[in-house]
Amino acid sequence: MDEALPEYEVYAIRYATRESSRRNYFIGGDPHDAPMSMDYYVWLIRNEDRTFVVDTGFGPEAASKRGRQLLRTPAQGLALLGVDAAEVKDVIVTHMHYDHIGTFDAFGAAQFHLQDDEMAYATGRHMRHRQFNHGYEVEEVVGMVRMVFKDRVNFYRGDARLAPGVSLHRIGGHTHGLQCVRVHTQRGWVVLASDASHFYEHFEGKRVFTTVFNVGEAIDGYEKLQALAQSPRHIVPGHDPLVMQRYPQASAALEGIAVRLDQAPAQ
Repeated sequence: MDEALPEYEVYAIRYATRESSRRNYFIGGDPHDAPMSMDYYVWLIRNEDRTFVVDTGFGPEAASKRGRQLLRTPAQGLALLGVDAAEVKDVIVTHMHYDHIGTFDAFGAAQFHLQDDEMAYATGRHMRHRQFNHGYEVEEVVGMVRMVFKDRVNFYRGDARLAPGVSLHRIGGHTHGLQCVRVHTQRGWVVLASDASHFYEHFEGKRVFTTVFNVGEAIDGYEKLQALAQSPRHIVPGHDPLVMQRYPQASAALEGIAVRLDQAPAQ
């Protein structure tokens, strides 16, 4: 049956980075506390018929406010792959944290695809608490509410197929409405985990990132990622610098900027 499905190219586009310590990335800290960097990505899914952008990253204001190193805007990264953000028709929002929904206004023609649970969470009672609200920017949440009133947000409750070979799957855990994306490629089913697993170490070791709404859902989510993916080598974590090392670069000119996730990793 998979043979009849279209195949997509899938790219990870690195737009920012930060330096931190291992203790900041794992609940309970880490016995080998050492420097550890985190990369920030948006993802591009495309073939001859369809183009999807997954998440919209953040821009200079958020980078300055939160002490992140912005390497290029998400729109600039997409342009390097021949995609004009202003013309993109479909944007999948894995969740509404600042580093996944910032710059959404650069996508002026897009429909946004979001879980019901994520909008409810980002506008609900839990946002009273710093533990849960620190990953959100109020004006970005309000901006997405405005998009709802303009009929530019498509909502989903759980799993949904967006197109043949592209589907959404609610994971939860990190936020109440976090979703991952499953894509059919030349090497089989690739799963863009986003923050369902920030690093390979999270799903491989069943460890959990420090910002989390439901620890149980986060750990259960690792099993769902593996059930959706062709193999563990087909799971792409949301922030791991190893992604840039393991996958082939999109082109010589894009070394360190974009890699092909539809091609097999080197390790």
